Amino acid sequence: MFTTAAYIALFLLCSYGIFTLDLRKDSLSKSVFIAMFLGALIGVSLHFIGADAGRRVIDWYSIVGNGYVNLLKLVAIPLIFISILSAINKLEHGAGLGRMSLTIVGCMLLLVMIAGFIGLLTARAIGLDASAFAHLQSTLTADDVAKTAAVSLPALITSLIPTNLFLDLTGARSVSVIGIVIFTLLAGAALLKVKKEAPEEGEKLSAGINAVQIWVMKMVRIVIALTPYGVMALMAKVFSSYRMEQFVSLLGFIAACYLAVLMMFIVHALLLTLAGRNPLRYYKTVWPALTFAFVSRSSAASIPLAITSQEKLGVPNTIANIAASFGSSMGQNGCAGIYPAIMVAMIAPTLGIDPFSLTFLAAMLPAIALGSIGVAGVGGGGTFAALIVLSTLNFPVALVGIFIAIEPVVDMARTALNVNGSMMAGVLASRLLENKNDARARAIRD
Repeated sequence: MFTTAAYIALFLLCSYGIFTLDLRKDSLSKSVFIAMFLGALIGVSLHFIGADAGRRVIDWYSIVGNGYVNLLKLVAIPLIFISILSAINKLEHGAGLGRMSLTIVGCMLLLVMIAGFIGLLTARAIGLDASAFAHLQSTLTADDVAKTAAVSLPALITSLIPTNLFLDLTGARSVSVIGIVIFTLLAGAALLKVKKEAPEEGEKLSAGINAVQIWVMKMVRIVIALTPYGVMALMAKVFSSYRMEQFVSLLGFIAACYLAVLMMFIVHALLLTLAGRNPLRYYKTVWPALTFAFVSRSSAASIPLAITSQEKLGVPNTIANIAASFGSSMGQNGCAGIYPAIMVAMIAPTLGIDPFSLTFLAAMLPAIALGSIGVAGVGGGGTFAALIVLSTLNFPVALVGIFIAIEPVVDMARTALNVNGSMMAGVLASRLLENKNDARARAIRD
């Protein structure tokens, strides 16, 4: 009990130090980095006090860590709803909403296909081969395979359309966030019609929406201010829970995943440069969101941080909300791009297939894009994305079950890349739409 009390006191002391740093303006990124480092040190030290004592400490730390994740999930839905509605409220007409949404989804699908190609390259460079893992036992169940067996694009698209808003507000469906975005876009289009056809009532609605947005944003900022403390608690749990020696036989695959994720972050930086953005400023701005995504392994809980980060980069809040919301369920660069592609690269040679042939790439990359949408319909991240892709290509799926044991280890990096992919989609879509608007304005002048 004394050890538990000592670790609680240590956490409080570290939190006080971070709090004094937070009193300085614009110090969130620095505070998160320090919290991540302190959490890692605490987590490593827990290995030396015994398993039972370590679990008791983590149980107390989880009040802060899991509590912070729950608060982010709590404010995510009100933030998505009111931010999109408020942005639409400022539009003169709703003609651009469809184009905006399609541009964002298009950017997501392009990025996830690039991620898939990066996964192929990495697996080939490291020399991974499925036959090296033949001696390991697959833990894949029939239920896992059954969940992906009936995935079809028409049925999936239909499932995205909400039928009960209150059901989606509870998060009961794997696509609840997307359902809420669709409802909000519908509500926004109706709002614009009310403002046009009944100006007096429209002004009342407009004033109410603006007031609610200010209120919700204040609430979100309060929760985001807790980020360093939540990250420190989550990081302590990560470093106290996962022992790499358990996965020695799978270190090659783990290394491939992390290397591919790093390469995709570099590709994101190159795309930012091409879009006229400063990659260093971008990564400094999004660091809190990426850090939280890494330690929490939750794209959905990262939505408020992802939205706030994009807005700091100058992305309009409508685009930021749609990109972060859609990105929590589809187009995931890590789970749906890199992870399945590495498995494809490992299996293809054993079947006598060259994974870099143009004909195979023409089949695999669309399968990656389809899998990135399909995973929204079944949930489960990388495992189900890999099942969808391998099933689409008629590849054996047993390899997926072998890597379930190391999901937590690779999922941290995958989730950080997923969230970055959603923010990148917002930044790139904003730039593309900005260029289209500039071109349209020049055409009108001419």
